[in-house]
Amino acid sequence: MADFLDEKRRELQERLKELRPLVDEFHRLEAAVSALDGVGNDAAVPTPAPRRRSRASTGGAAPSGSSNGRRGRPRGSGTRGKQALELVKANPGITIPEIAQKMGIQQNYLYRVLPGLQKEGLIRKEGRGWHAMDETA
Repeated sequence: MADFLDEKRRELQERLKELRPLVDEFHRLEAAVSALDGVGNDAAVPTPAPRRRSRASTGGAAPSGSSNGRRGRPRGSGTRGKQALELVKANPGITIPEIAQKMGIQQNYLYRVLPGLQKEGLIRKEGRGWHAMDETA
């Protein structure tokens, strides 16, 4: 029994010798951190790190008028959509580049708006041109 205890005591002492440098380093680093805590704060409030926004953070469409994490006006509030609809009604067969030129905006925006108006049943696409649904086909 005495041999077992002596062996375990020796193993523990060897392990303590191995860990001593790491414990000493831990204490030095801890002291350095606490010393740096007061440096450079000249009564300034620490500023938080900038937050990054995830593009897929909403998880779906929110009801109209609710806060869904987006900036600006709610999606589909419609001024540009209404303008595009009026141009399509006034100019049957008008193309997206023509609508963009008349509205003074980039075409890529209309590639999102016009299919939305089509889903709502307000316009239809024939070839490259767009037509209002109240027209006779």
